[in-house]
Amino acid sequence: MRRAAELSSHHSSPTAAAGPAAQRSDWDTLRRLFPYLWQYKWRVMAALAFMIGAKVANVGVPLLLKTLVDTMSPNGGRNPIEGVPAVMQAVLVVPLALVVAYGLLRLSTSLFAELRELIFAKATEGAARSISLEVFRHLHALSLRFHLERQTGGMTRDIERGTRGVHSLISYSLYSIIPTLIEVTLVLTLLAVKFDVWFAWITIIALVFYVTFTVTITEWRTKFRKQMNELDSTAHSRAIDSLLNYETVKYFNNEEFEAKRYDQSLESYRRAALKSQSTLSLLNTGQQLIIAISLVAMLYRATLGVVEGRMTLGDLVMINAFMIQLYIPLGFLGVLYREIKQSLTDLDKMFRLMEKEREIADRAGAGPLVISGAPCVRFEHVFFAYDTGKQGGVAGRPILQDVSFEIPAGKTVAVVGPSGAGKSTLSRLLFRFYDVQQGRITIDGQDVKDVTQTSVRRAIGIVPQDTVLFNDTIRYNIAYGSPGATHEQVEEAARSARIHDFIASTPAGYGAMVGERGLKLSGGEKQRVAIARTLLKNPPILIFDEATSALDSANERAIQAELQSVAQNKTTLVIAHRLSTVVDAHEILVMEAGRVVERGSHAQLLALDGQYARMWALQQAGE
Repeated sequence: MRRAAELSSHHSSPTAAAGPAAQRSDWDTLRRLFPYLWQYKWRVMAALAFMIGAKVANVGVPLLLKTLVDTMSPNGGRNPIEGVPAVMQAVLVVPLALVVAYGLLRLSTSLFAELRELIFAKATEGAARSISLEVFRHLHALSLRFHLERQTGGMTRDIERGTRGVHSLISYSLYSIIPTLIEVTLVLTLLAVKFDVWFAWITIIALVFYVTFTVTITEWRTKFRKQMNELDSTAHSRAIDSLLNYETVKYFNNEEFEAKRYDQSLESYRRAALKSQSTLSLLNTGQQLIIAISLVAMLYRATLGVVEGRMTLGDLVMINAFMIQLYIPLGFLGVLYREIKQSLTDLDKMFRLMEKEREIADRAGAGPLVISGAPCVRFEHVFFAYDTGKQGGVAGRPILQDVSFEIPAGKTVAVVGPSGAGKSTLSRLLFRFYDVQQGRITIDGQDVKDVTQTSVRRAIGIVPQDTVLFNDTIRYNIAYGSPGATHEQVEEAARSARIHDFIASTPAGYGAMVGERGLKLSGGEKQRVAIARTLLKNPPILIFDEATSALDSANERAIQAELQSVAQNKTTLVIAHRLSTVVDAHEILVMEAGRVVERGSHAQLLALDGQYARMWALQQAGE
């Protein structure tokens, strides 16, 4: 098979496609994220100001509550005013302004929090968009080797979790962790200044125990969470792979086999999820125990202060309110810490994809390919192997060995030979999906390594043997050859590819959906769509890789004549098995085991009475 050499080198796991990576700290990941957020620095600073305002208002609520309680309880709440009804006492001793202020503080806490989220939403969404777009662009810039090794399901899951991790990280850190730290600092300062220092020490000791316990247990639990994510990616990859190969599953009646494989992944995920949940219950129980002990200690000391006359009822209410305000967000610290750690892990995975080295990269200062009209293409002593080995040389089984030939400007050169001879590799190297290990490929005398990949690929059009279409309309797939083309131009290309009549006969016409990978179309219909979009691109260099292999004889002859007409005055490389399609080529190369063993015109090769002549005789006899 023509891809045997490629497949022989692909032994790595889907996650290994990204290559081995050194452990990166959470701070490194945060530093990597920071520039994306700092693009919105004014919003960041405004959000921080609103966050501080919200916490100051939140801390002011218990202080105002204390004042209200003390005001309603004259003499420290011990001796009510004799002879005055309770309702009248309330009216006399509770200033209306305090009640209004209490309501305003409550409102301002929520108002500042909502303003913070509103102001910072643009920064969050903008950062997520920038990172996702950068990852998408980078993945398209990676080599064909990377995309042959990766598993689509697992990789898309990593990108999805990484994008979600940006939102989670910002939400949990800016909206939960940092505000809680600000509030803890304010409360500790108030307790130490207003009362004896033991209130602050009790709170600090409880917080130290709480944070230490939470971090320790959460770090221990992280491995279960990572295992869950890995198993989730595995299950997702298997499901996607199975659905993409729906027809193959049906051909071999393996629906139950695929269901069992998927169920094995789901069962492994279920067991990991149960472990994660049981350890989460342990974490929550321990947290609540620490909170309960610290609350009892604080309230006991405050109660003693009230009994001894050192504190008022308002002080007791205020301390209780402070503790509740502190420990409610702290009760979620385990979840927050775990989610932040997981978000950093997910974000790091996406950043590692962005840092994946581009195997095929433009050289520094590379300019565009400069051609006028049909160019001359040369392969000069080209050696190539898919598996380059550790030393970067031609290791394993070489695919091309000392291949040299020229496609003169405006002429057609055909390459024939058995499967695995290296024919399709020629087109991949010309497109620069891979770089040659030795020798060079030139277009109009310019080495393809010295010019930009974009300009090289813009100059080449290909009709591949394996046509894959987008799950979109027929119009979209044809217009993909020239995205700005008008409907008339699309229709003209379809007529040239002999598929317009078929399209017109469908109820939706050019708006008909082709299905996943074009599966709603037959092999011949897909190939004609591929021919149409290449004709629409109208490049100076054409590659036909078994361009008519899926067509019946009548359509093949009609389209072959059309292709020959289109190839006039274009530099054309034809890769073929059926020799009848290349008899008019300027030169025919016969390849075997990566070498050119014969070359010449059709008549010259028949006169040579070698391998080409034998292939011709076999095909003629078969027809």
